[in-house]
Amino acid sequence: MKKVLITGGAGFIGSHTADLLSSKGYSIRILDNLEPPVHDFEWPNYIKSRGYDLIKGDVTDKKILTNALRDTDYVIHLAAHQDQMPNFSKFFMTNTVSTALIFEIIMENKFPVKKLVYSSSQFVYGDGIYVSSSGKEFFPELRTEKQMKEKNWEIFDDENKQAKFTEFNEEQKVNPTNSYGLSKIASEEMLLRLGKTYGIPVSILRYSIVQGARQSPRNVYSGALRIFVTQALAGRPITVTEDGNQLRDFVNIEDVVRANVLMIEDSRTDFERYNVGGGKGYKIKDFAEMVKKITNSSSEILIDGRYRRTDTRHAISDISKLKNLGWCPENTPEKSIKDYADWIKKENFNLEEIVTNAKKSSEELV
Repeated sequence: MKKVLITGGAGFIGSHTADLLSSKGYSIRILDNLEPPVHDFEWPNYIKSRGYDLIKGDVTDKKILTNALRDTDYVIHLAAHQDQMPNFSKFFMTNTVSTALIFEIIMENKFPVKKLVYSSSQFVYGDGIYVSSSGKEFFPELRTEKQMKEKNWEIFDDENKQAKFTEFNEEQKVNPTNSYGLSKIASEEMLLRLGKTYGIPVSILRYSIVQGARQSPRNVYSGALRIFVTQALAGRPITVTEDGNQLRDFVNIEDVVRANVLMIEDSRTDFERYNVGGGKGYKIKDFAEMVKKITNSSSEILIDGRYRRTDTRHAISDISKLKNLGWCPENTPEKSIKDYADWIKKENFNLEEIVTNAKKSSEELV
């Protein structure tokens, strides 16, 4: 039986990936530090009693990681530090150093790992490519504080005319706007170089906004689904940043885990990068309306011009490269919302506490 190590496997994406792989006959080993805010140092109920080999520990601890990698055929490296707080060094210590450590341990011990799958992010693109009014492509820098305070949300060209956004593709230049994205692209480049040098196949997946059940409501990083659903279920205003017209690309967790497994089972994916998205952009204010309708909430949708300094204006990924392998998103944002709302209610979270703490944390975002 082939064994798969999933780092960060107690989390949202990792646990669903473990379940699919297990159903296909793989043996599952999970390494997770179970730290807050995502966890409370205990294995979640959806991980317990499934027969997985569970290792509690940090992915940056060389001794623990060595034990986790022993007798492993495949590695899906999902463990990461994710937030938008100004603790810049932690992104690289956790995300990039752990990635280097995996290769270091494999080489030192001559572990026969057949492949490593790495979870990257749409964040590596930054604002991506825009087209000016004269038809020229350019890569905009992060919108200025002055522009945001003036509620001038769009991207403009050199003639101060609104520019046109184009979907992200895997071959374009990257320009991350935050430390999370920077740590991810550093890891990507390192993996591809080391993988090719030492003959260990690597596949890289750049996820769009992944949605569905088990997404921690305590994780400030986790985005619109977590924010809107918890607010709607708590009867609080559903708060939309900027003007609500920013576009986002949502992908359901079930589609993401199929992409993860495809990387292991299809050698055409060796040394390649793939966008994993839903194939369509949605205005954030329209997504808020979806949440309100599906949760049957009476909450007001509040668009008050708040902003997060490192947010991109639009983010939609071109998924044609992955679709050429036979993968296609099968689930809708509506399904993601329903699944998540049902899970939140089943888990009986203290929504008032979560919404209040999230509001406090959002004031520190950069």
